[in-house]
Amino acid sequence: MSYAAPSASHRDSYREMEIQAAGAEKLLCIVFEQLVVNLERARISMERQDIELRVVSLRRARNILTELLATLDFEKGGAIAIQLADLYQFMLYELVDIGQRGDVVTMRKLVNIASQLRDGFVGAQQQLASQKQLRSA
Repeated sequence: MSYAAPSASHRDSYREMEIQAAGAEKLLCIVFEQLVVNLERARISMERQDIELRVVSLRRARNILTELLATLDFEKGGAIAIQLADLYQFMLYELVDIGQRGDVVTMRKLVNIASQLRDGFVGAQQQLASQKQLRSA
């Protein structure tokens, strides 16, 4: 039996199964994780002056933010949805500006914002899962 690391295609298959089995709360956490990953890649690519990776990573991060913005439910979310929309729009604006200037300091700030959002949504998802377990027990 081999204990070698799974190939890229196997990792992709596992990720696809995870996504298909996930509820809405878990999917949101996965999306935020991908946002953080792409912002970090963009930051690293700026420091290494890897223009191609920077362009790809910034585009992916902008696409994720655009999707998050488009899927906000303002009726259910109320004031929080409005605040998230403002934050997503701010981040989108900054990403366009960063793409032109290559500002690593601002990129670090955006990574921090996205990480805090991710952590908050992960915490909320875990709390919901715990509440569901308590109700079903």
